[in-house]
Amino acid sequence: MNVKVNDSCIGCGACESICDAVFSVEDVAKVNEAAIAGNEDCVKEAADSCPVSAIEVE
Repeated sequence: MNVKVNDSCIGCGACESICDAVFSVEDVAKVNEAAIAGNEDCVKEAADSCPVSAIEVE
């Protein structure tokens, strides 16, 4: 699984609240790529919950 946060991120923190093992938010969301394995379900949930669709999952 490849996860990327695009430039439309507004740093709202929704992804971090759903999947804090993978996402951290300072000004914008960052992805901890080493933590994606085993957390695929919450990554997908975070992507679906993003209000600006900034999380791209491939």
